[in-house]
Amino acid sequence: MNWLPVRDGLLQIFDVEHGACAMLTVNDGAVPRRLMIDCGHNSTTGFNPGGHLAKLGVRHLEQLVVTNLDEDHVSGYPTFAKNGVTIGWQLFNPSVRGTDIADLKSETGMGTGMSALVTGLAGRTTLTPAQCNTLATVLPGVEMQWFWNKYPHFDDENNLSLMLLVKHRGFWFLFPGDMEQTGFKNMLETNEAFRKVVPLVDVLVASHHGRESGIYKPMFEQYGCNPKLTVISDDVKKHETQETTNYYGSKTQGIWFQGPTDSRIRRVLTTRSNGEIRFSFRDGDCFASFERS
Repeated sequence: MNWLPVRDGLLQIFDVEHGACAMLTVNDGAVPRRLMIDCGHNSTTGFNPGGHLAKLGVRHLEQLVVTNLDEDHVSGYPTFAKNGVTIGWQLFNPSVRGTDIADLKSETGMGTGMSALVTGLAGRTTLTPAQCNTLATVLPGVEMQWFWNKYPHFDDENNLSLMLLVKHRGFWFLFPGDMEQTGFKNMLETNEAFRKVVPLVDVLVASHHGRESGIYKPMFEQYGCNPKLTVISDDVKKHETQETTNYYGSKTQGIWFQGPTDSRIRRVLTTRSNGEIRFSFRDGDCFASFERS
């Protein structure tokens, strides 16, 4: 993918099957800088985040945010070290210590990605919001906010997802990890800052890979979430609860896609059907595209 122009910025949501991996690249003068959001891999195509960066000639990733402490969000983590890619700073839910992860994973166990993450962050202690904010290396034209429920008030990985809001060139993207209904409810009822930004979201990455458990209807019907586009990062449907595209479509404004054979308004894109989904920023606008029509 090294042919893709960055211009004023490029956000890629990679096809990593039933997982998550996205990357925002921005130019700092002549030097691109990168934020990666989750680091899943694709076992079918062979895509992995460390190998992808290495193919681009990148040996240092400025920022990595892990939205959910589950294997499908971090399965490609070992590929960074394997390909000689260092990471400037890493962030997941600041209320969770490295030693807490073993407790969270006691029932399901840890895959190789989670094990590598835990090993790398074994000494991590909990962070305050102020400390969390000081971690961020400022990317040109990028604002970030993150929101989380606290451990051990919540003791399941999904509702401890770190929800990341990224604003670039005036466009807002929300990555809520695998947050479920009870987690959304608590966040919206107790966090005024989150309530204020929900109506501003332009692109929503559907929680929990589009499963019904990730839809908290009051977020749309009471708190004003009405994105221009919803993106679902998923594989072939494995659960009946993945059949949510109609609901998301009813709560999404839609944008016009001009294709060689198919031009129409689209409200929901999925990596399952559309492959890698890209957002290119240039001249004050954001242009969406995808691999497969």
